Amino acid sequence: MADVLGKVRKFAPNVLAIDDGSTDHTPTLLAMHPVEVIRHAENRGYGRSMLDAFRWAGVDHQDWVITMDCDEQHEPESIPDFLHAMELDDSDVISGSRYLAPRDGDSEPPSDRRAINTAITEELNRRLGLRLTDGFCGFKAYRVSAVRQLNLDVDGYDFPMQFWVQAVARGLRIRELPIRLIYNDPNRSFGGPLDNPVARLAQYRETMHSELLRCRRMLPKSAWSDLIVPEHACCTCGH
Repeated sequence: MADVLGKVRKFAPNVLAIDDGSTDHTPTLLAMHPVEVIRHAENRGYGRSMLDAFRWAGVDHQDWVITMDCDEQHEPESIPDFLHAMELDDSDVISGSRYLAPRDGDSEPPSDRRAINTAITEELNRRLGLRLTDGFCGFKAYRVSAVRQLNLDVDGYDFPMQFWVQAVARGLRIRELPIRLIYNDPNRSFGGPLDNPVARLAQYRETMHSELLRCRRMLPKSAWSDLIVPEHACCTCGH
């Protein structure tokens, strides 16, 4: 983590670290770096950390926020690529992709993660008219004013499912940017039932489908017509 923070600070003057309920020496390490810190007293989840990052960027009057993991699976050296893409001013979401342009030396992803990523990314593309190659990469740049339009409230690893649906519903401009595929810990736990790939895929689909129905009036009928609309359901996607 210390190496990652040191490298990030070479490219970004304003750095926020979100400590999602760590139980090791992370707070001590963070105190050694001139970065802002949000610490969760207990694990609140990936999505909650993302929401905290968006709120911080808004309060701090940032135009963009770049999010990345601190486990050396995202390379700070790629930050200038995101900065260049931001300067083009033709996107609201610049999403890193580990599969857009494979490189020599890329890691081999765990088979269950690759299979789930492929299945979910293909369904997102089919329903939402996207051309994503990596629906789950956390290395992204978000235009803060665009994200402010969304009504996001998913705390867990299924956060991207809600995000992509709302991003399309609100007309956000999306592009992908190739990054290296790095897996340092293929045995990382998702926690609880999500360690079961079948349960994880089911949870991702449930969140996606619920959000499609919630935003259906802002999406083409083909995105949700095969899903069951609950009786008395209303469209509440950011309204």
